[in-house]
Amino acid sequence: MGDKWTAGGIPDQTRRRAVVTGANSGLGLATARELARAGAHVVLAVRNTAKGDEAAGRIRSAVSGAALEVAPLDLADLDSVRDFAGRLAGAHDHLDLLINNAGVMAAPRRLTKDGFESQFGTNHLGHFALTGQVLPALLKAPAPRVVTVASTMHRGGKLNFDDLQGERKYSRWGAYRQSKLANLMFCFELQRRAAQAGTGLLSLAAHPGYADTNLQFAGPERLYEKAYMWIGNKLFAQSADMGALPTLYAATFPGLPGGTYVGPGGPGEQRGHPKVVTAAGKAYDEEAWRRLWEVSEQLTGVHYEFPRAVAPA
Repeated sequence: MGDKWTAGGIPDQTRRRAVVTGANSGLGLATARELARAGAHVVLAVRNTAKGDEAAGRIRSAVSGAALEVAPLDLADLDSVRDFAGRLAGAHDHLDLLINNAGVMAAPRRLTKDGFESQFGTNHLGHFALTGQVLPALLKAPAPRVVTVASTMHRGGKLNFDDLQGERKYSRWGAYRQSKLANLMFCFELQRRAAQAGTGLLSLAAHPGYADTNLQFAGPERLYEKAYMWIGNKLFAQSADMGALPTLYAATFPGLPGGTYVGPGGPGEQRGHPKVVTAAGKAYDEEAWRRLWEVSEQLTGVHYEFPRAVAPA
């Protein structure tokens, strides 16, 4: 791959349908815009549809003839996830691309509607439930991909299976790191299961490096924390457009194998054009993949239904 891949290198996406979660701002907005520019029909899956409509307007002003729709999706509410998947199935016969992008970061301990710790519940369990419920539509596509957005902060993460919800001990950043490690393990186990079932589904992951988005301001409550984030964004971060490139590369670059992880190619993977990167060693613990998957099924009630692989004659 070239050293300077940009969104201009996205292959033609005409007749491909994509869902981008959290598409109303930041990385999600940039991802949705560039997929639309390449010809995809993009569903902006957003918690606030008024903000989604505003984002769609911004995309249309940049991309003449953009094929967009805005749909409500609250990943912190399993009923909302189920409703979204049902509406999608009713409106479209297949789904080519799912971008699991939305997330919360470093929030004080709060609970989702279903009683999950908000970061684990939104960043991992919500996307686990969503992917499982749109899986039938994905498997009807000729070359489906799921891209889950992770973070370099997964490296400091630990899956505390005895206290996944942070009930006994809670750290805002610890919970975020755990959720991002869970994102990667989900990506890798989804790929293992999809391949084992003999499907053509590819599961990949990407991270934006240090990108200037409003995600950094969603969690911190103290004024000095917000000031620190603002200064860091202005001095060190790359733009949301650059931060979205690894996701777009994972979503569209031809020939990538399932399980590929993409990030910025600069020092420390913090900025730069996309390249294939390697996650922390703990992210490749297959026993932890399986355990997380089983726990996620139990918590969400969502069970993935892959077709049985046909044994060769």
